[in-house]
Amino acid sequence: MPEEMKKYLLDLMNCTEDVLGIVITDRDGVPILKVAAEEAPELAMRPTYISTFSMATDQAGKLGMGKNHKMVCVYGNYQVVHFNKLPMVATVIATSGANTGLLMDMDMEISALVSQLTDVVDV
Repeated sequence: MPEEMKKYLLDLMNCTEDVLGIVITDRDGVPILKVAAEEAPELAMRPTYISTFSMATDQAGKLGMGKNHKMVCVYGNYQVVHFNKLPMVATVIATSGANTGLLMDMDMEISALVSQLTDVVDV
């Protein structure tokens, strides 16, 4: 089953232009599933970077606007979209020229996978 899930992520990554990697982690940034192209920035896939999303989403929740579902970070060469799927976090890394709307639309496909993973993995 894990190989099928990894293939699903790889197909999703390859059918969306300029996506360099997709990582599914637990809340602390520990990778559960990861697919990446060779040119994907390794720093963006490290647990220490991904775990900062959990802290940031907790702080954003204190603003009184409700639960944070997605976060988009745009850098000089890359953009990173985090999806809050607690107890897991899905992270999509793409080039800065990628269509952000298409990246955010990946939410539905990733949600289906994460719900299956939640049943299999004890997080």
